[in-house]
Amino acid sequence: MRLNWLAGDESRSNVNYWEPWYLGFDSGFGEQPKRGVPDDTNPRTGPYKRLLAEGHDLTDLHALMPPWPLFVSGGSEDPPARWESLGHAIAVNHLLGASNRVGMSNRPEHTPNARDNALLYRFFNNALGKAR
Repeated sequence: MRLNWLAGDESRSNVNYWEPWYLGFDSGFGEQPKRGVPDDTNPRTGPYKRLLAEGHDLTDLHALMPPWPLFVSGGSEDPPARWESLGHAIAVNHLLGASNRVGMSNRPEHTPNARDNALLYRFFNNALGKAR
């Protein structure tokens, strides 16, 4: 069973994980996508296309990140219930003996705000400061 993940919800145009600045960038191996939801005239591209074609989702992608710190700055399309897959990144960190390496903030609007940016900076200062 796959969890509800953002990249797979092409019914919501503001999710945009298929865009070239997220997972749709093709690294020069094909045509870059036009902006907007993938469809017959605007096919999926880049890692986004491959993730879906191979039956993967963000749970699999998150499992590759530990022990590197991961912070999700969630906007209007990213309520906490849609980020269940972060729990798997936390579990992999624990297997590796790491803790406090996954963080998330949420806000009702899409654009990051000062509060969420401050949380992001604090998270990375803490996570990366311990590494030094």
